[in-house]
Order: sequence, then structure tokens, then C-alpha cells
Amino acid sequence: MYTAYTMETGDRIVAAARAAFDREGLEGLSMRDIAKEVGVTPMAIYRHFENKQSLIDMLVLDALDEWSAVVAAIPLAAPLEWLRRIGIAHLDFALIKPSRYEAAFLLHSEKARRYPDDFIAGLSPAGRLQLRLLEELAAQRRLPAQAPVEILIANVGLSQGLITLYRAGRIAGGEAEFRELYLRATHRLMDAFLLGGRE
Repeated sequence: MYTAYTMETGDRIVAAARAAFDREGLEGLSMRDIAKEVGVTPMAIYRHFENKQSLIDMLVLDALDEWSAVVAAIPLAAPLEWLRRIGIAHLDFALIKPSRYEAAFLLHSEKARRYPDDFIAGLSPAGRLQLRLLEELAAQRRLPAQAPVEILIANVGLSQGLITLYRAGRIAGGEAEFRELYLRATHRLMDAFLLGGRE
């Protein structure tokens, strides 16, 4: 875990780490290069972050906080529509801010959220909201009562899987075609879980 740090130097380290990750990904995240960019000695950076993994953990948590803020800003709607808006926001986050998406969802970190326990415990504001909406649909007898957590995992798995395939160049077509595919696939998956037809 990253340690407390002076605001000025710490903020500069964080900004330099984000910029390095945005430019070159994980390979560009060098403690020595970040120290040079910030204007401190390589050893000085370790007073703020104990190792490279603690710097990665910071990037993950920071990006997850940004994702949670995106979800919190989505206008209220009926549960199924709200879930679909979250799915679209997830796609937009991936396509508009690819480095932030990678930090939030693809980097290895012990600080990242774990399915399903961290979501049930409310440690992920975005995940907790999605689970609550699924529970509301189950309470309305629109979804199987025992299934909200499994549906959450299936939805996230499909969404993140499609995005990962697209980012790797494994899905034919451009961004517009991918958006259409993503929306069709995620909507059809949710429709398949619904009891009593589509909303």
C-alpha cells in the first residue's frame, strides 16, 4: 500500500506516474524515470511509495475512484434502464479513457475489487449500485431471486471480455460497429435473465 506523502511531492509523483502509464503503459512505469521527472532522487521516491507495486496499486485505486464517480453521475432511472446506462458508461470509459480503464480493470493489484465478496460488502460503490439494482429487479420478480450476484458477474464478464477483445484487435470492424455489437450482446444477455419478457 502506498504511504502518506507530502502533498506537493506526492501529487507530482502521482501525476508523473499517470503520465508515464498513459504514454507507455506498465512498461513505462519506472520508479527511476518518475523520480527524474519529478526532480527527486530515486531513493526519495521510496519515501512515498515503498515499491513499484505500491505505485501500481495507487493507479488502480485512483482509476477505480474515477470509475465510481462516473457511475455516481449517471441519472437515476428504472433499475433495468439504469443498469444499461452503467453498461454504456463502462464502454465509454474504456474507449474514451483507455489508460484509466486499464488501470481500473486490467492491472494486477491486491487492492483491486474481488468478485463477489467485495461487491456484496459494498467496497465498490459502482458494483454495489449494480448489485442493488439487480436485487430490486429480483424483488419485483423480474429476475430469479437467487441470481443477482451471478448476473452481476456475468454482465461484467461479458462487458469486460468484449472490451478486452476489441482492445486486442480481435473484433472486426471499427468503433461504431463495436459499439453496436457491445450494446446488442449486453442487452441480450440481460434480457435472457429477465422473467416475463423485456422492459
